[in-house]
Amino acid sequence: MRCRSIFIDERAAGRRADVFLSLRFTSISRTAFAQHIKAGLVTRTVRELKPSSILFSGDVLQIFVPGLAPTTPEPAMPEVLYEDDRILVVNKPAGMLVHPAGDKFAWGLIGVVKRARPDDKIDLVHRLDRETSGVLVMTKDRKTNVFLKQVFFEHRVEKVYMAIVRGQVPWKHQEIQAPVGLAISSDIRLRRGVNPEGRPAHTTVKTLQVMDETTLVSCQIHTGRTHQIRVHMEHVGFPLLGDKIYGQPDRIFIEYLERGINDALRTHLRFPRHALHSSSLAFPHPDGHQVTVQAPLTDDMNAVVNGASPAWLV
Repeated sequence: MRCRSIFIDERAAGRRADVFLSLRFTSISRTAFAQHIKAGLVTRTVRELKPSSILFSGDVLQIFVPGLAPTTPEPAMPEVLYEDDRILVVNKPAGMLVHPAGDKFAWGLIGVVKRARPDDKIDLVHRLDRETSGVLVMTKDRKTNVFLKQVFFEHRVEKVYMAIVRGQVPWKHQEIQAPVGLAISSDIRLRRGVNPEGRPAHTTVKTLQVMDETTLVSCQIHTGRTHQIRVHMEHVGFPLLGDKIYGQPDRIFIEYLERGINDALRTHLRFPRHALHSSSLAFPHPDGHQVTVQAPLTDDMNAVVNGASPAWLV
């Protein structure tokens, strides 16, 4: 029987098990979780678990509750691009959440990696959107995690993405400097846009290959605003291929949320995800040297670059 693993960190440590679970999964009451624990549908590795048990940092809760537990096999460990005794860098697949949220179960990359590296204190340094593929950095100890998060916060990281955009880009190079904030007029709460009241944002875009209906570009981001590349490419008139939010009327994303994917949306979007790939990261190592990690372009994006008609590639 498959279970869902919840890793207890320092923020959750000290809480009662039933209280923590009811706060983590808000659709299920504390009383219901107490019953699930007593029935053996929630357990703890190493120590016995009761509803009143105090959780410790490093504990792993195993959840077998229907609806919260997985119904499909666990994905394979992503390809390792770089690893030493302090840092682990993987090639995140498109479609995989980095860290699942909410009650509905979905496999998350962080959980998969933690189970594959049980002797390390695996933690994220940064995140990628679910549909974005490519280089993702994690650490194996807290000291390294604090160091690298500060490096990312101070923008001492060289981040280069590859994207396929709609249309034939007529220029070879462009510096896009436009503030990013909440979209000025949109019904989608998570949508960002170029907004005079937003935060400064700078993206260097280079044209790599022009196809019949699309263009492959590289995007180096000098700031780390939410959806920065997607916002900036929409702003200059070349939104990402397959993007359900940017370069589209709001109704496209709303229809996708309400009804899921259908033939009409497939025809309109022409690609199963926003075509964005984290291709290279360069950052200082806590031991003093520089690390550069690259991830090759994914098969689905390569197919378009090599002449396939932009389509839902399975």
